[in-house]
Amino acid sequence: MDYANLFRLDGRRALVVGAAGGIGAECAAGLAAQGAAVICADRDEAALATTVRRLGEPATAYPLDVLDPAAVARAAAELTVDVLVFTPATNVRKRIADYTADDFERVVSLNLRASFALVREFGGAMAARGGGSIIGFSSIRAVTTEPGQGVYAATKAGLVQLLRTAAAEYGPAGVRVNAVAPGVVETPLTRQIRDDADWGRAYAEKSALGRWARPDELVGAVVFLAGDAASFVTGSQLFVDGGWTAIDGRFEPPA
Repeated sequence: MDYANLFRLDGRRALVVGAAGGIGAECAAGLAAQGAAVICADRDEAALATTVRRLGEPATAYPLDVLDPAAVARAAAELTVDVLVFTPATNVRKRIADYTADDFERVVSLNLRASFALVREFGGAMAARGGGSIIGFSSIRAVTTEPGQGVYAATKAGLVQLLRTAAAEYGPAGVRVNAVAPGVVETPLTRQIRDDADWGRAYAEKSALGRWARPDELVGAVVFLAGDAASFVTGSQLFVDGGWTAIDGRFEPPA
């Protein structure tokens, strides 16, 4: 084993879906820094171009709307990749009694149905070639929730089970499938919370580290799961949550 290059990804092609900004853009940058040829995919073509300019060669842009199953199937047929990372998700923060059918469909369509299409199409292609690594983004909400998070939490828990099943089905062909579960991260999806000073502070204090994560702090987990350092890791959910799920965090006892 060449431990000096354990985390290197030279000679591998990685597709990052959701690379126009936030966590996805940082993952693309991190994979590229380790030597991967990164294909940056998103439906926001203008922001995608910014990411590609930042990375430079050999990064390339691939416009993709993951809500279109035909487009996902076409991408899997056109692109030969060793690593797939996907981050897109949305949330409609409402209590269950207030949820509409349209709200439900919006969250499930992106968080679960689109993820299923990516895993099915690219997982099958990787299995046919004899190997690969798929990394999807779940959330602490896969295992812990609060009022107003019901549907989002359900999709993230469902995604974890989908990825575990894919790990079982594609594993014999050499394909590894894992999830990264962030805690609270400074992204556009969480701006509503961070814009409320009390709410944002309460979330920061819930973790052991007492703060929010930056998007770049998720990159190490992705680089690890993408390559040889995680050659025997599959069907796992790696929490990058500052200790959120490890502690109660709501009250500091006197003893």
